[in-house]
Amino acid sequence: MKKLLIAALIASCFYSCATKDQVVYFNDVQELEGQVNLLDYEPKIEKNDVLRINVSSSSINPEIVAPFQMNQQGGGQSSGGGGGQNLSLTGYLVSPEGTINFPVLGTIEVKGLTRTEIQETLENQIADYVRDPVVDVRIVNFSITVLGEVGSPGRVQITDGRITLPELLAMSGDVRYTGKRENIRVIREVDGVKSVGFINMTETDLFNSPYFYLKQNDIVYVEPTYARMKSAGFFGSPGAILGLVSSVLGLILIFAR
Repeated sequence: MKKLLIAALIASCFYSCATKDQVVYFNDVQELEGQVNLLDYEPKIEKNDVLRINVSSSSINPEIVAPFQMNQQGGGQSSGGGGGQNLSLTGYLVSPEGTINFPVLGTIEVKGLTRTEIQETLENQIADYVRDPVVDVRIVNFSITVLGEVGSPGRVQITDGRITLPELLAMSGDVRYTGKRENIRVIREVDGVKSVGFINMTETDLFNSPYFYLKQNDIVYVEPTYARMKSAGFFGSPGAILGLVSSVLGLILIFAR
């Protein structure tokens, strides 16, 4: 009986306590030495994205690019919503066909392109009208939802259109000690098809994962540890657990006779 109780206590400790490798990030960080990041990542534009596009020129007359600017008073496309909408949220809504309606140039295909590719396309076409045009493209609705065991769960707005999972976790207050660092889920939707990726923050393999760089509208979920779920009552009250353990030990003693 004494041996059974000791074994149960030891098993309980191992089951409920986290090890160093489960808490510390990048345990095999030495393997990153000399590794070159070959992925020059930029997110690709998808339908229903909202783009803010600004056109400028080296000309001393700023009015020369006025025909290529969206009419902020309602003459262009917008990201939706009613009157009084913040102008910072105004932009070109990518249609289900993957196009935007751009002033002077008309319909422009943007779906599947990066911001840099769109900038180059517009600059080449505007160059027929304006000398040395400069185009800046931003994804207005680039945001990611963070849920679960992080310091500040919620929706995070990304301004530069490029973010990694470690950067997002830092912006969200990092993973709590009650969260599973080795099993972070990234839920992604591309062209209406959902996929789920799993990231282990304790190993450096995450740097080679297609989910290392996050996309617009990704959902990141940090699962709670067993101890966290147990404290929340998902596994019954302490009395119920003690009763279950007592029953199991009783059965062991009966069949051991």
